[in-house]
Amino acid sequence: MHLQGSYLFLVFLGTVSVFTACSEHEHANATMATFNVLDYGAVSGGHIDNALAFLDAWNATCSSEAENSTLIIPRRRFLVNPTTFNGPCKAQSINFVILGRLLAPKSPEAWKDLDPGQWLAFHGVNGLKVAGPGTINGRGKRWWNQSCRYHPKLALKVLSCKKSCLRDIHFINSSQAHVLIEGCDGIKIENLIIEAPGNSPNTDGIHIQSSQNVIINNTIIGSEYDYSLLGDDCISIGDHISNIAISYIKCGPGHGISIGSLGKSGNVVHVENIHVSKVTLQGTTNGARIKTWQPTGVHISDVSFKNFYGTSSTNIAINLNCSRSVPCTGILLKSVYLRSAIVGQNVTSSCRNAYGIAFGLVRPSPCIQF
Repeated sequence: MHLQGSYLFLVFLGTVSVFTACSEHEHANATMATFNVLDYGAVSGGHIDNALAFLDAWNATCSSEAENSTLIIPRRRFLVNPTTFNGPCKAQSINFVILGRLLAPKSPEAWKDLDPGQWLAFHGVNGLKVAGPGTINGRGKRWWNQSCRYHPKLALKVLSCKKSCLRDIHFINSSQAHVLIEGCDGIKIENLIIEAPGNSPNTDGIHIQSSQNVIINNTIIGSEYDYSLLGDDCISIGDHISNIAISYIKCGPGHGISIGSLGKSGNVVHVENIHVSKVTLQGTTNGARIKTWQPTGVHISDVSFKNFYGTSSTNIAINLNCSRSVPCTGILLKSVYLRSAIVGQNVTSSCRNAYGIAFGLVRPSPCIQF
């Protein structure tokens, strides 16, 4: 599907069951411990680096013998240089509560001799809950005017986690992607607001890689404010992915919701059981798309497009462009109604090597081969 300057509501049917640490109420008999970054030397105001103080507070939280251990960032502004919060932790449940505002360094020099691919990262922490209602500000403007190869790539990275949660946080102005989930099994992401200016390059909202059993819902990416997330995808899905449920998302402007690009250098890929439902896309360059490289390592099959309604600013509203050597098979179009965003103009479908079935009302007329 290709959309621009448009409004789209889409439904892919399906459910994914994920056990995570998102429960509002902890077990009544669990032992609890709370740690505040101010008690470990953190200084508010946004001018002094607090990475060491945050790490000291994290180490105390992570090593606590309590079953439920909580780190508190109070309602103040804190500058934090690139930092990784490592696990595993002793506590069954680790709460990282952001009440205030976290600020990235303004200068690229803060990343000297450090991994330029991340700012804040959690690694190997199970039962992790990162919760707001605070703000994570990537202050990416200094990097947007440079070549992308010199950008720190992420505001928040969650690596190798299980049964975890990310919720109620406001992300703004990452240098590139705002949230990356990699190597996780069982994570729920909900109630986020993600925004960046329209001229910011490659500012993905949420990217998922090498993970399974992921839920993303009730999240706004790019709209509703005086910003527009035009840099890249609102949500992007990489390789080695299974059991993803995405629902109740407001996306746009931006590039829509994307799977891929997959199959670079002819690699065989594994992406399955992706469900997208009840999503609104407005002013996006695409709606729901699957992107692959041109080698023979990717076979796209069993993809359903159901209950799509909206407008397209381009003449081609449905575009299924598949490989001659590895055609797309098992494509289903049902209850699709797309019209031109320009009054009086018509839209069409374009299909190459796409096989499947269409039934119910499908406009523009489907071109898939039966």
